[in-house]
Amino acid sequence: MSRSVVYTASPLLASKTPVWRSKFIVAMIALGFVGLGARAAYVQVFGNAFFQRQGEVRFARTLELPANRGKILDRNGLILASSVPAASIWAIPEDVDQDKPEVRAKLKQLAKLLDMPQAELMKKLADEDKTFVWVKRQLDWDVGQQIAKLDIKGIYQRKEYKRQYPEGEAAAHVVGFTNVEDHGQEGMELAFNKDLAGKPGSRRVIKDRLGRVVEGVGETVPPVDGKDMQLSIDSKVQFFAYQKLRDQVTAHKAKAGSVVVLDAHTGEVLALANYPSYVPDKRQNLTGEQLRNRALTDTFEPGSTMKPITIGLALESGRVRPETVVDTTPGRINITGSTISDTHNYGVLTVEGVIQKSSNVGTTKLAMQMPAREMWETFSAAGFGQKPQIDFPGAVSGRLRPYKTWRPVEQATMSYGYGLSASLFQMARSYTVFANSGRVIPATMLKSEQPAVGVPVFSERTADQVRKMLQMAAGPGGTGQKAQTVGYSVGGKSGTARKQVGKNYAVGKYRAWFTGMAPIDKPRIVVAVMIDEPSNGVYYGGAVAAPVFSEVVQQTLRMMGVQPDMAVKPQIVANAVEESL
Repeated sequence: MSRSVVYTASPLLASKTPVWRSKFIVAMIALGFVGLGARAAYVQVFGNAFFQRQGEVRFARTLELPANRGKILDRNGLILASSVPAASIWAIPEDVDQDKPEVRAKLKQLAKLLDMPQAELMKKLADEDKTFVWVKRQLDWDVGQQIAKLDIKGIYQRKEYKRQYPEGEAAAHVVGFTNVEDHGQEGMELAFNKDLAGKPGSRRVIKDRLGRVVEGVGETVPPVDGKDMQLSIDSKVQFFAYQKLRDQVTAHKAKAGSVVVLDAHTGEVLALANYPSYVPDKRQNLTGEQLRNRALTDTFEPGSTMKPITIGLALESGRVRPETVVDTTPGRINITGSTISDTHNYGVLTVEGVIQKSSNVGTTKLAMQMPAREMWETFSAAGFGQKPQIDFPGAVSGRLRPYKTWRPVEQATMSYGYGLSASLFQMARSYTVFANSGRVIPATMLKSEQPAVGVPVFSERTADQVRKMLQMAAGPGGTGQKAQTVGYSVGGKSGTARKQVGKNYAVGKYRAWFTGMAPIDKPRIVVAVMIDEPSNGVYYGGAVAAPVFSEVVQQTLRMMGVQPDMAVKPQIVANAVEESL
């Protein structure tokens, strides 16, 4: 019988490691696997929300789906502003391999397509630490397609929208413009930005390191396009008014000019133009002079264009009649130590003649018969000293001091347009009181088919009487003879006001005004014109502003289909009558 060999009996084979140690190592390995299993369970099951968020932060993106901005239309449906697709170029600088000759050649072509100096392009791509940089935004879509064909690694593009303005500088101050983010900055683009912009949509996606969309996750919210806005502006009238204003400002070497055309019944703004202007979609070298909407934002003393309102109050109160005699001899009057004078000694005038000859003395004598409170109430009712209730940014209120602070000489000067301030828009609106049976009507920039409900200022009889006087002022023997136009009867008042610089009136600086309406018996439109600082030797409103009024009235009425109420061209007297300053 064989005898078993006990190997452990050998001293060479005997283990000197304690049994507990091996058991401990096995236990630790088992514990490690249990820990890994628990961690995996936590990450995958119980606490996965945190890790999902971290993954989303790194790779998930919410893409904004831009809404198509609404169009801006004129009253006839012609486009004043619209959005078109545009390509915006962006880059990951570190991915652009500029060391390769073929890439450098493509970058040269890219700079040419971008209309950008190559040095500027290379500067944008120089910082390789950046993972995103805009190269150029809102390029023409066709240009974007040509860039895509270059297939430059690290150069990408995004679809956006940009605004186009077909009417250009003629309607710039009405329409305004948007910035690169498609937010309204001026004009109607700003006033109705919320309605025009619509509501952008969104799409949740997973992107890779290069910014490419790998897959879509979550629900896509479609964009809601903006609403179209139809303005009261007639683009043809707008263009013609701007053209004539520009020509007159240039001809008289003036600083600037403005023109406003209102519908006498609805209060709709048919045209609102300023010069100098700008091209809305080319704004690289804009100045404040170009951007200012002078017709609404600039205020100045209206001068003699205020006289019809003062005379209207005198007639309305029953103190005078159109044929009442007013002695203006010797062509000047002293009010508490201050002298008010006319350009000429007109002698004895009727109330009608006071308007026709634009007599400061006659207007002052009538004004001093009335309490200051009555004048203040009438001026306020006509809209002076109040911000126009119009959906347009930048409209100002002007200045009309409380009547309790008026001194006698101030009451006198306010009667003929000094000592208060107003915008051209306010002047145009105030004359609707004579064109609309004694009611001043609210103005609007939006198309309206309904006649406006006005605020009564004068009776219909008074409005008719003043309107007849305005016709005389624009006719033979009046200060606004150059306002007459072919085929249509007109009425209006010229004004020439010295410009105030600091606390004093500047020498040789004037503003020329003309505000009126046509046809005179049944007015359809009110037109106001202002020329700022004419400097070619002629500065009276009847000589500088009235010709613009004449041409704008004729063209506007023809476009509106208004039948001429005069058979022949009116006789224009060569001997002009200068209004008093």
